[in-house]
Amino acid sequence: MALLEIRNLSTVFDTENGLVQAVDDLSVSVEAGSVLGIVGESGCGKSVMSLSILRLVPPPGRIGSGEVLFAGEDLLKLAEPKMRTVRGNQIALIPQDPMTSLNPVYTVGEQIIEAIVLHQKVMSKSARQRAIEVLDRVRIPQAASRIDDYPHQFSGGMRQRVMIAMALSCEPRLLIADEPTTALDVTVQAQILDLLRRIQKEQGMSILLITHDLGVVAEMCDMVAVMYAGSIVEYASVVELFARPKHPYSIGLMASVPRPGTTRLVPIDGQPPSLLDLPPGCRFADRCPLVEARCRLSIPPLEEKTPGHFARCVVVPSELGSATLSKVAS
Repeated sequence: MALLEIRNLSTVFDTENGLVQAVDDLSVSVEAGSVLGIVGESGCGKSVMSLSILRLVPPPGRIGSGEVLFAGEDLLKLAEPKMRTVRGNQIALIPQDPMTSLNPVYTVGEQIIEAIVLHQKVMSKSARQRAIEVLDRVRIPQAASRIDDYPHQFSGGMRQRVMIAMALSCEPRLLIADEPTTALDVTVQAQILDLLRRIQKEQGMSILLITHDLGVVAEMCDMVAVMYAGSIVEYASVVELFARPKHPYSIGLMASVPRPGTTRLVPIDGQPPSLLDLPPGCRFADRCPLVEARCRLSIPPLEEKTPGHFARCVVVPSELGSATLSKVAS
């Protein structure tokens, strides 16, 4: 059963140069107790989608249309006071940059306690004890004393743990993790991913994991949606996507991943289209080695190529042959 279901979501930004279509007709769902990965290059709309779920898109952005159903209730139709009871409580967000997301003038404990008091309606003493417990749970050493430290007294990896503790303090049903390992060294990245996976299993919560790292997707996710220029171009289980990608962009992403024995990486030539002036047809057409005239006529639908595997492509067949793969990846 889907805990979160996004239907035909469109988010736009009104700029001096025109209308920017950051998220366009996006539909995807997160099953209860599962991890969905959203993968794509920078600027494809991943973070804007996450902010749209929580209705936190900053001006001049706005949600143009669509539905965001959480446990069957459309979040886009909730009154703002009701929506505030959802944010940080039932749905929590780990923002992209832990270095700037914490308020430098308050201790980490004060910032965690504020969220607990607001949403759980408990006294400050109980909230402080809860804050110590979640800091200990994310393996902050000496949590009882470090709760009174300021953000600058923590390393980057420890600040990320604090952000995770803050997100988990109210035991949310859905955790949105936006690039949770960005700017962290490889060892700390592995620790953070292990931490998220362990807590997800213990609490049975759902995670929407936003990343551009396919290695993180392979390690963490059950399902994965590939975004390109504001829309989903492929959606499948992680095993199916890595074994049999069915969109040229996904195939190009796979070819760019370093592997043992690889002599060189294969880049995807060209640049994504401007979101101010999107082409009438497939948005990947100018970069696609398989492009045909029909690709430029209209946006391909997101079709089910094989059971449970959807792709937005009219050229790539359901069962890819080695010749097709090598042509796309070369």
